[in-house]
Amino acid sequence: QTPLKKTNALIAQMGITFLNAYVPSALCCPSRASILTGKYPHNHHVVNNTLEGNCSSKLWQKIQEPYTFPALLKSMCGYQTFFAGKYLNEYGAEDAGGVGHVPPGWSFWYALEKNSKYYNYTLSVNGKARRHGENYSVDYLTDVLANMSLDFLEYKSNFEPFFMMISTPAPHSPWTAAPQYTNSFQNVSAPRNSNFNIHGKNKHWLIRQAKTPMTNSSIQFLDDAYRKRWQTLLSVDDLIEKLVKKLELNGELDNTYIFYTSDNGFHTGQFSLPIDKRQLYEFDIKVPLLVRGPGIKPNQTNKMLVANIDLGPTILDIAGYNLNKTQMDGMSLLPLLRGDKNVTWRSDFLVEYQGEGYNGSDPTCPGLGPGVTHCFPDCVCEDSYNNTYACVRTLSASWDLQYCEFDDREVFVEVYNLTADPHQINNIAKTIDQEILEKMNYRLMMLQSCSGATCRTPGVFDPGYRFDPRLMFSNHGVRARRFSAQSL
Repeated sequence: QTPLKKTNALIAQMGITFLNAYVPSALCCPSRASILTGKYPHNHHVVNNTLEGNCSSKLWQKIQEPYTFPALLKSMCGYQTFFAGKYLNEYGAEDAGGVGHVPPGWSFWYALEKNSKYYNYTLSVNGKARRHGENYSVDYLTDVLANMSLDFLEYKSNFEPFFMMISTPAPHSPWTAAPQYTNSFQNVSAPRNSNFNIHGKNKHWLIRQAKTPMTNSSIQFLDDAYRKRWQTLLSVDDLIEKLVKKLELNGELDNTYIFYTSDNGFHTGQFSLPIDKRQLYEFDIKVPLLVRGPGIKPNQTNKMLVANIDLGPTILDIAGYNLNKTQMDGMSLLPLLRGDKNVTWRSDFLVEYQGEGYNGSDPTCPGLGPGVTHCFPDCVCEDSYNNTYACVRTLSASWDLQYCEFDDREVFVEVYNLTADPHQINNIAKTIDQEILEKMNYRLMMLQSCSGATCRTPGVFDPGYRFDPRLMFSNHGVRARRFSAQSL
């Protein structure tokens, strides 16, 4: 069973599915900023979903927005560009220009004010506020986005190439399904993998504090959320079918690339965390990526390590723009899409997240002290100030590995061998070879300070990798530390 049968048939089966597609930060605003800029969070400086965290702030608008890939497509490549849906969580905030602010690079702009909604929302229509109510036939956001997109395809200029970004909030909370789908998937519940509802032993304190086993009410809640998410995706599936049919009707389907992806994963019960994202595990950082288009053979899969920072470079490459002129950290996927032989590709990338805390104590969890946020009634908190980590995710011929360090008093380290342990149950930081730990620590420091081309240098398990242990203990400017058995 899947809520995306049409999407699968119209995009995946007609093109390529990337089996190892990731986001460098599993949270809406940092992840969307990475898609738009082609940069890691440490280079675009969007760290969470708040204005203070640079989400759609004045600073973001001034420093990053003019250099997003849509801005380059429009100004340098002559594209007409169309945006519809959720942009950045704080978009439309009064302190940052309100809905009157239309980011550079968009010829047509239909952006949701603030975060995900399905009814009773405001859209910025090219800078003018338009209110929507709760009448399904005219207000249900997924369908409104579909209709605006179809209108654009109907009335756009046929003399310029076009780019569309359709960003449905679904399947984000509040998970309001279209009325015809509210009874779908009655027998579906969240997957019960081997890491479901178990204690996260040998993990960061935030994971260890989760109550195991979860309460019945938590399990019912997360199963319900999982089902409702699927229900909301049925409307997304309809949207994709309508768009593909329209492109076919216009005679444009065969020369149009279509990308389908998401800004983060989501957990439902893994390690007894009820529901959220923003953790470093596969279930939060891994996303779907399906692409069809000219020169892409049908029904293919690709195992290369790709990330959302690659989307901007790929689309600019398709448009013929010289990527050396950008400051992007990602790589163009075009050689992989075309099936070029002998492509040199990355073997690792960086995952980074800055924990979002709250100054006071959470009234439901006084025992956890100040600094925790997103707490559930049974006092399972999903985030905290010191849930701040950075990881190297490595995938090479010989290794499928994740190495992570927390920026907290413990300087906690988590290491997973995903070949032996795909569900990341066993933290092997204390037993893995010391030399691998040192190389990974060094590689992590390199990636945390990388920019542009230096983000694409060979990883630890590449033949071209050079390791100089002396550099670990020089004044690197990035926190390095001497490993000892005790510190692990």
